[in-house]
Amino acid sequence: MPYGYTGNILRVNLTDGSWSVEHPDETFYRRYLGGGALATYYMLKEIPPQCDPLGPDNVLVFAPGIMVGTPASGMVRFTVAAKSPLTGGFGEAEAGGFWGPELKFAGFDAVVVKGKSPEPVYLWIHDGQVEIRSAKQLTGKMSDEAEDAIRAELDDPRIRIAQMGPAGEKFVRFANVVNNLKHFNGRTGMGAVMASKNLRAIAVRGKQKLEFADPETIKRLAKWFVDQGGHALTDMGSANLVRGLDAGGILPTRNFHSGSFEGVDAISGETMRDTITVKAEGCFACTVRCKRVVKAEAPYQVDPKFGGPEYESIGAFGSLCGVSDLVAVCRANQLCGAYVADTISTGVAVAFAMECFENGILTLEDTDGIDLRFGNADAMVKMTEKILKREGWLGDTLAEGVKRAAEKIGKGSEKFAMHVKGQELPMHEPRGKVGMYLSFATSPTGADHVEAPHDPVIAGPGPTFDRAKPLGISETLPLRDFSEKKVHAYHYLQNHWCAHNSIGICNFVNFPAFRYWTAETMLELVKAVTGWNYSMWEYLKIGERAATMARLFNVRQGFTPADDTVPERLFQPLEGGVLKGLGMEKETFEEAKHTFYAMMGWDRETGVPTREKLVELEIGDLAE
Repeated sequence: MPYGYTGNILRVNLTDGSWSVEHPDETFYRRYLGGGALATYYMLKEIPPQCDPLGPDNVLVFAPGIMVGTPASGMVRFTVAAKSPLTGGFGEAEAGGFWGPELKFAGFDAVVVKGKSPEPVYLWIHDGQVEIRSAKQLTGKMSDEAEDAIRAELDDPRIRIAQMGPAGEKFVRFANVVNNLKHFNGRTGMGAVMASKNLRAIAVRGKQKLEFADPETIKRLAKWFVDQGGHALTDMGSANLVRGLDAGGILPTRNFHSGSFEGVDAISGETMRDTITVKAEGCFACTVRCKRVVKAEAPYQVDPKFGGPEYESIGAFGSLCGVSDLVAVCRANQLCGAYVADTISTGVAVAFAMECFENGILTLEDTDGIDLRFGNADAMVKMTEKILKREGWLGDTLAEGVKRAAEKIGKGSEKFAMHVKGQELPMHEPRGKVGMYLSFATSPTGADHVEAPHDPVIAGPGPTFDRAKPLGISETLPLRDFSEKKVHAYHYLQNHWCAHNSIGICNFVNFPAFRYWTAETMLELVKAVTGWNYSMWEYLKIGERAATMARLFNVRQGFTPADDTVPERLFQPLEGGVLKGLGMEKETFEEAKHTFYAMMGWDRETGVPTREKLVELEIGDLAE
């Protein structure tokens, strides 16, 4: 067994209440590493192509990356993956926090869950042992109440708990998974899949020490990271992006009509830092401490136990809805934390409804009397809660996601639904950084902002661009360049970031400014953990293999190149901000998309991975 692994994959069948342990060989671990690629392997192998995402045949995988559990900053992320109830395709979401390392300390490299329990349960995994315990007493409880109850029952305050919440129990299609109340596997509806299996939570605790091939090198590299100095996110967290994106004309505003928000200062990271932030927190062994913890009493109560909003949440509930009340944004963020649902999808659903209301498609009767206009902070908070509770006709409709909601509402509302493959757009404007068109359109999960580093990484010379050179990128390219050179750069950057999900590294310690791991130091860490002489080529192949397996999964579900597109609005000119008047030609986008297919070894026209590419990636047997 290679260093860095426990050698144990836990398999749980909730239908009959049984569990067993697999012991993969070293070849398996080297080919898939952990996290995203490992989870996708089980999805391809075991999920029937036409299974109901909310049915017992769906397979739910929890898998930390290979570096999770080391003392190096930012190496904490774990994957939760299954067929998505939001898109009907490949579902995957990553989170940091403390749960991933604790699972490995408890003796397992991953958990594979099948079937459906006849009644609510939670898993208790500790020091190689597994118990399936009743969770009837947790039904309907908010995330904080459920976490407190499990820790009290097991009599250990240091237990780490990954759970779904009331939004999952209501089968909100973008319900997610949270650990320690603040760290979210935030997209694709994995919380609803947990709920469909009657699985409320997985509690873990372990004292097993991981064995590494070269612990001294790991310690040296961990110190090297700290010695680089301050990190861009230590002061304000990801909220530091708000003002900069607005200045660049790429802050999504009023449901992607504009790239600039007149109320940006009121919801900025600086304002949050100077008014309601009470402390900073972080993840296991990470010195960056990018998590904000906020507190407020008026006009809404905001409890610091739920942390505070990331940039994506500020954008979704703030500028996207035209709301400049920071406390209201924090309250909506807290509601999503308590009910356990994706802030991005929830905010986009509210913005969609606001545009429908302003255009007379929705009325006060539909909204239960809520004046659902852009800029109405109280209306945004009230509609957020209605969605999470599936309360009223509109709350229930929006809980299905904007794609299904628009199909139900009709009356031309489809053009206001900002989604790809059924997943709502994140808070990034591709009209100002055009690589995001490929990121949104070709992502197997639907619209996703973490498929690859964004265009600014390679837009000009400097230390950030220098770090991209070892990946095969030798030329800087403007933000709005959409030539074959940009597609080439995106291709290699995507493979790099897809590999992240198997390594377990947080994107915030890779390409953000000032302090981050380089590709070379990441490889050195992999070697120090496993003892393998891992090369840059092999590392990039992990990412390419993961991306191609996810593509295979979606091909089996019936997805075609027609699904690899973006909302019509994103081809139209921006209506405000410094990039006002800029859009994108569909023909330019389509040519870039098909060029990307070919570079990935997928058929240029159909997007189906070629047999030769599958053989080259050693996944031909999974394609059968």
